[in-house]
Amino acid sequence: MKCLGLTSLAAFALTMTPAMAAEPAYSVLAADNGKVSLVNAKGEVEWQMDNRTDVHDIALLPNGNIMFTTNASTVVEVTRDKKIVWKHEAKQKEGYKGRIEIHAFQRLEDGNTMIAESGNGRIIEVDKDDKIVKEIALTIEHPNAHRDTRMARKLASGNYLVCHEGDGKIREYDPKGKVVWTYTMDLGGRPRSDGHGPEGHGNEVYGAIRLANGNTLIGAGNGNRVLEVTPEGKTVWSVDQKELPGITLAWVTMLEVLPNGNVIIGNCHAGKDNPQLIEVTRDKKVVWTFKNFKTFGNGLAASQVIGIEGKVLR
Repeated sequence: MKCLGLTSLAAFALTMTPAMAAEPAYSVLAADNGKVSLVNAKGEVEWQMDNRTDVHDIALLPNGNIMFTTNASTVVEVTRDKKIVWKHEAKQKEGYKGRIEIHAFQRLEDGNTMIAESGNGRIIEVDKDDKIVKEIALTIEHPNAHRDTRMARKLASGNYLVCHEGDGKIREYDPKGKVVWTYTMDLGGRPRSDGHGPEGHGNEVYGAIRLANGNTLIGAGNGNRVLEVTPEGKTVWSVDQKELPGITLAWVTMLEVLPNGNVIIGNCHAGKDNPQLIEVTRDKKVVWTFKNFKTFGNGLAASQVIGIEGKVLR
């Protein structure tokens, strides 16, 4: 997806610095302000659909359709003419009578769809007819339908990498549901503080990506930072809250790793003085930012950047 171009600078308040004069031309698919919107590199809304719910995951599929949640417990696949061609409505599992929320999903290579069901405390895979073909129970220390999970992804190994917001932990599960790796978030040497904006600080993790080298890249949620940790839990790379010039990180959400190694950081609840998306190099140089408070707002958590050649990890 593309960012706003220079011609849209005044209208859309795209942050630019002299070092970013030749910044990339991306489009951005994201959800906020009661809509799912695709914005091109010129800042023009190319596609938009009303959607009055908080969205914590989103995906542009290879067939051009878009997946997102339409309420707390329903994920859909929608065509560009806004027709729902696939839907999963989460139902209470046997023995559970509480609320269910979906914060993560993934269309798999075999055509099935992985869904993390908070409240039900499970990951399921469903086929094109929405029939459950696989189910694993999640390990949850502090059950809460809103906080059991955030991002979850099935790995190439067949394991599942799951961010448990309420537990402040990332767990990797094997195909039978056994926890084979855990990373526990800390406060990074700062005291816990309340709030969703830059002033808020905690260990409520949002996103994680398994890198080709076996390390895990973490979007720390209200930890206000990005971390790369080894399988042993050692931090080998990080971007801290105020380490990028002129930018403050708040609730760090979805991450994307580009073929050149650059990282796109989702920066939610950071306020209008800060970009909603930031691309940084491995030596922490900012090469692109996206700040569009006309189409989106301060709650832009789920996004996908389009217009990148090669495989993007997300």
